[in-house]
Amino acid sequence: MLSHLVLIVLASFSLGPLIIMLLNSLKTRSEMARNPVGLPTIPHFENYLNAWNQGGLGHALLNTSIIVGLTVGGVCIIAGLAAYALARVKVPGWELLTLYFLACTTIPVQLFIIPLFFLFERIGLTNSIFGLVVIYWAIYTPFSIFLLRSYFLGIPQDFEDAARVDGASDWQIFWLIMAPLAMPAFFTVILVVGMWSWNEFILAVTFLHNEALQTATIRFFTFSGRYTAEWGLMMAGATILAAPIVSIFLLLQRRFIEGMTAGGLKI
Repeated sequence: MLSHLVLIVLASFSLGPLIIMLLNSLKTRSEMARNPVGLPTIPHFENYLNAWNQGGLGHALLNTSIIVGLTVGGVCIIAGLAAYALARVKVPGWELLTLYFLACTTIPVQLFIIPLFFLFERIGLTNSIFGLVVIYWAIYTPFSIFLLRSYFLGIPQDFEDAARVDGASDWQIFWLIMAPLAMPAFFTVILVVGMWSWNEFILAVTFLHNEALQTATIRFFTFSGRYTAEWGLMMAGATILAAPIVSIFLLLQRRFIEGMTAGGLKI
């Protein structure tokens, strides 16, 4: 009974902001100021159309989807190959390498964003989707290597030995045997890295100044002015931005839990 009560409280904390966002997305700014947590008197569904048109969300979502696709694909390839090699080869000083990866995942972006910007400007990678994707690869790969290596360690060596007896090369063993067996961990990486890159704002607004290249999170920021904010449009825009990632999570949540459970224990 107590466990159910705790779960209900936790679910209320998790779902409460989403429900308030949905309710306020159907209100005008004045109605939201009068009653921020109640039901809308008259649902204003036109907020979604106005948010879509005024925020230019169609093109921005396309840019975001391209960035997320390139980021997820690159991270899966880089981290998958590195994790498999680290799981099967005894690397001298693996503990130091682990410490380095942990440090990479804990350093705030704000500490290196200014020198990184000047470096990328000098080599012509600002205002470039590829330049932003390269940064995401560098930031998100260490976590993915940790997760995938742990999963590869749990796969019996017998699969590889049997494949080698049949004449398979190292590349064939990885792509045709190990990668499919580690698919739950790859689904977890896809979901986590996709969510991070979809919601990322600081690096995107720093490195993408051309309006045609801006992502959805940058366009969402345009709904807030210096002195006023269009709260109805902001909530409608937030709902549009959150809908794809929430849908993907609901579709992959079982594999996500499997991957986190199987890959999160071995260092």
